[in-house]
Amino acid sequence: MNFIVKLFISTFAVLITAYFLNGVTIGNNQFYSGSSPELNKFVTALLVAVVLAFLNTIVKPILTVLSLPITFFTLGLFLLVINALIILFADKLVDGFRVDGFWTALWFSLVLSLVSGFLELFNDKKEPE
Repeated sequence: MNFIVKLFISTFAVLITAYFLNGVTIGNNQFYSGSSPELNKFVTALLVAVVLAFLNTIVKPILTVLSLPITFFTLGLFLLVINALIILFADKLVDGFRVDGFWTALWFSLVLSLVSGFLELFNDKKEPE
């Protein structure tokens, strides 16, 4: 149940970030072709959230290990580049999600993490002690 809540938080974070950031568009996808454009954007954002969760779970650790020397010498700032590359890879995988370039992907990853963190504040599920 917690995974579904986090997935919906990520979906809304993708929608909010794409709304406020120029260069990122969420539009029609091939999986849902209903008459409601808002629902179509929601389905596309849900697909983006699922793909980003998968890429952050599988691909990001591999890229982080491979780029460990660069990350060390840049004091961790190269992780921002890895995040932008993950966003660009999600752009290629999800139909209806478009990011204009590297710098837009970098800004998208930064704003997405801030918006997700803010929305996570409302998910105050208490841990048992």
